Amino acid sequence: MAVEKKFDEDCTRICLWSGPRNISTALMYSFAQRTDTKVVDEPLYAHYLSNTTAKSYHPGSLEIIEKMENDGAKVIAKMMGPHTKPLVFFKHMTHHLLDLDLSFLSNVKNVLLTRDPIDMLPSYAKAVPNPGIHDVGYALHLDLVKELELLQQDYIVLDSKKVLDNPRRVLSTLCKRLGIPFQEQMLKWEAGPRKEDGTWAKYWYASVHQSTKFMEYRVKTEPFPEELKDLLATCQPYYDKLSALALS
Repeated sequence: MAVEKKFDEDCTRICLWSGPRNISTALMYSFAQRTDTKVVDEPLYAHYLSNTTAKSYHPGSLEIIEKMENDGAKVIAKMMGPHTKPLVFFKHMTHHLLDLDLSFLSNVKNVLLTRDPIDMLPSYAKAVPNPGIHDVGYALHLDLVKELELLQQDYIVLDSKKVLDNPRRVLSTLCKRLGIPFQEQMLKWEAGPRKEDGTWAKYWYASVHQSTKFMEYRVKTEPFPEELKDLLATCQPYYDKLSALALS
C-alpha cells in the first residue's frame, strides 16, 4: 500500500474568517473542487460553543460539543500540523476566535469574508432569534484586521455580493493574491452534502446543498424586520469599512 505524503512546512494554509450566512460554505465547496486542496469546516466551533452561552441557542450545539475537539489550542496545533494536501482551506467564523493565542495568524494566509447586514441579518435571525453584535461578527472582523496589522500580516477581504456578481473574476484575483493558480472547476460543484460538512449542516446548509455554483445575487424584496433595525444600524459602519477593502 502506498504511503500518503504528509505536507507540513510546505503546506499552504488558508484561513477564511467569515460571519454567518456569508456564502462561506459555498466558498468552501468551491475550494474543495481543487485538485490540490483539503477543506476543513469550522474546526473551532466546539471551542466557541463550550466557552460561551451560545450553546444555549445555537441549533445542534450539544452534538457539536460532543463530537468535536473543545480545546481551541489543540485545534490550532492540528491546523498547523501536517496535512494530506499541499493546500488546506479552513472555513472559520471570526467569533470563534475566543481567548486564543493569535500568533498562528502569521503562518497562514488570511481571508476575511463579509456581507451587507441588510441581506445577512434577516437570514441569520431565522435560525438564531434575537442575535447580538457578537453573534454576527462585524465588529470582530475589524478587531481581526487590527490584529493582523499589528502582526504586519497581509490579508484579503471578500464581499459576498462582489463574489456572486462575478465569481470567476473575484476568485481569479483571490487566487493570484494567495499565490496559487486559479482552477476552472472552482466555479461549480455537484449538488448535495459533502463529507467535510460539519454536523450543523442539517440546520444551515439547505440552500448550498441545492446549489451547483455561486448563485446570482438578488436584491431582497421582503421588508427588513423591524426588530433587527437597531442591530443593522450597529453593524452597518463596520461592514462599510471592511467592504471598502474588498476585491472586485
